[in-house]
Amino acid sequence: VQLVESGGGLVQPGGSLRLSCAASGFTFRRYAMSWYRRAPGKERELVATISGYGDNTDYAASMKGRFTISRDNAKTTVYLQMNSLKPDDTAVYYCKVEGINTWGQGTQVTVSS
Repeated sequence: VQLVESGGGLVQPGGSLRLSCAASGFTFRRYAMSWYRRAPGKERELVATISGYGDNTDYAASMKGRFTISRDNAKTTVYLQMNSLKPDDTAVYYCKVEGINTWGQGTQVTVSS
């Protein structure tokens, strides 16, 4: 199993970013996928989850309405569209296959003016 996150960077408050996670080594459509994040000095937290065929999504309360998780099973890629970013969203963002204990290297998101 391999997960490669990309799309992070430095963005001003109120800005947007779209993260991508390219997955390989397993039957992608059979597994729910999630995005997690770890902010400096904090525990890793769940951001959002999407079912195998993309028909069900779930979000942490603080991200609901600002973040959108999606997936393209043909490309074995999961995305996280982040809008209205706040400094508190600064973290390393990771994707994960639910049910498989493998993590990617993460992608750094920094929200600062």
